[in-house]
Amino acid sequence: MTSADRQPLSAVLITRNAASQLAECLASLAFCDEILVVDSGSSDDTVGIAKQHGARVIQSEWRGFGPQKQFAVEQASHDWVLCVDADERVSERLRASVLAVPPAPNHSAYRFARCNRFMGRYLRHGEGYPDWSLRLFDRRSARWSADAVHEQVLATSEIGTLQGDLLHESAESLETYLAKQNRYSTLAAHEALASGQRATVWHLLLSPALRFIKFYFVRLGLLDGIPGLVHILVGCGASFSKYAKMLDFQRNGQ
Repeated sequence: MTSADRQPLSAVLITRNAASQLAECLASLAFCDEILVVDSGSSDDTVGIAKQHGARVIQSEWRGFGPQKQFAVEQASHDWVLCVDADERVSERLRASVLAVPPAPNHSAYRFARCNRFMGRYLRHGEGYPDWSLRLFDRRSARWSADAVHEQVLATSEIGTLQGDLLHESAESLETYLAKQNRYSTLAAHEALASGQRATVWHLLLSPALRFIKFYFVRLGLLDGIPGLVHILVGCGASFSKYAKMLDFQRNGQ
């Protein structure tokens, strides 16, 4: 299919010190009509690698995940955008699905499965899969939320589904992953309180337990072995941390 048979498409990424993973990501996006990278002051070779792969690079200060991604979308040359992270790759099947979207699509936004690699294994169950991700959309009909963490695309119409996986090739260590979850739980706690939510001891007790039952048993995370168990337990711990921090902030008037 040529570019004349479909909507022109911009691949959009935000980066900071992503040199170790960026090249493979950009190679998987070569089918797009434009690759746009919005970088936030990388000190490694992120910008150089992006330019080597033909990407247009914009330097911009950090705004938080949601606002930063929306800023990047607004800088794209085309209305149809495909948003990915530097540690993600578009699989061949997903690439074919994206290219098969017709010039007059039935939907203005599409989701697809994201397959997460954790502790050396692709997770196929539990919280790790299918991890539906809405990443392909017409920016005139959808936009990134303003959330500083756990951002999502908000669409104004019915969402379509594409076949194929977005491969999440996170190379971070378990220690780094745990540190990130700690930061995210703090941000999530502040956001929840800012929106008027309040935590109780029941949230603290029940949220992690119900999360474990849902993802380990109902969603069959047990079939992903030790990596699946660890992934789910880390998520349960993050849920506990969020509500513990909310309770602490509430007590101290933060």
